[in-house]
Amino acid sequence: MTTRTGKQPTARRIAALRAVCRDEKADAVLLTDPSNVRYYSGFTGEDSYLLVGPRWARLLTDSRFAVQAKIDCPHIGAVIRTGRMTEAIREALAGRGVRVLGIEGAAMTVAGRDALAKALKKVRLKALGPAVSDARQCKDKAELAAIRRAVRAAERGMKDLLAGGRKKFIGRSEREVAAELEYRMRLHGAQKASFETIVAAGSHAALPHYRPGGTRIRAEEAVLIDWGAVVDGYCSDLTRVVFTGKIRDPIAGVYEIVLCAQAAGIAAVAPEATCASADAAARAVIEAAGYGKAFGHGLGHGLGLQVHEPPHLARGMDRKLRAGMVVTVEPGIYLPGVGGVRIEDDVLVVPGGRRRLSSLPRDLRAMVLA
Repeated sequence: MTTRTGKQPTARRIAALRAVCRDEKADAVLLTDPSNVRYYSGFTGEDSYLLVGPRWARLLTDSRFAVQAKIDCPHIGAVIRTGRMTEAIREALAGRGVRVLGIEGAAMTVAGRDALAKALKKVRLKALGPAVSDARQCKDKAELAAIRRAVRAAERGMKDLLAGGRKKFIGRSEREVAAELEYRMRLHGAQKASFETIVAAGSHAALPHYRPGGTRIRAEEAVLIDWGAVVDGYCSDLTRVVFTGKIRDPIAGVYEIVLCAQAAGIAAVAPEATCASADAAARAVIEAAGYGKAFGHGLGHGLGLQVHEPPHLARGMDRKLRAGMVVTVEPGIYLPGVGGVRIEDDVLVVPGGRRRLSSLPRDLRAMVLA
């Protein structure tokens, strides 16, 4: 199932895009980032660009998506290309008086830019600033509903897995557990996983972005699970640590520190708070416990059409949070050769504070599998 952006939201978004175009002194803008193409047009297909001028907009796609373009964005004219994309862009711009074309510098390769410049000899290409993507940071009601569904699919998949107790883990490989979790998320409405599910047993949890392998999970072992679902194009991202028996030191103590750090980080999420201040609130707890060097990444990141997108909760990030942003709060402590703990939830910034969208238990005792 896909969520149609709808004529009114799309019209508002394209109007905002045209305002960016005017501010950047460009005559038209070419969107090539798939997430931005979807956000501004409602198109859910692939390998397609969006070209927007002062009073016109064209989706540049191919015959595979001709029907889908009519369904997703009937209010935007579609150009069905038969040759190279650069040729379709040139033809779509012919006679429109475009002298400066705004492009997404961060989403276009050097080779792609060179090919476009060659095809549009009389048009100057201008890399636009971050405003095009920044518009996606504050979510509307439809987007928030999709994110909530993504959180729900991820949580229900995990609940199904945990219902099997430790026997669902002991003796199985990390890869098998990850595959089952992704399957169960799909049963609850996920289109796919937001990213490759992380299942890290024992000392493997000291690697923040570990990739699950053939290692068999043992009894009395800590297992870090980082997973998320995509529903209607929008992502969720969660992390828990479960125990297949007795909780051993030093992980037990580390767990409680990370849990306190996460609570401090969540409490610091609010409109007008800076991303750096939220990070600092959680980091202070970990540093006070003597593990400051073991927390090397930022506190969290934005969620939306991409699983990692602005804003970024990290040191040096002075951007202020605004109502409608959805961010992860995921402090961690990683001890090479021993293991690691990360606890992650998805949090919505609301007027006056925040709301945790995810609801799975985090208490240490609740993480011990029966």
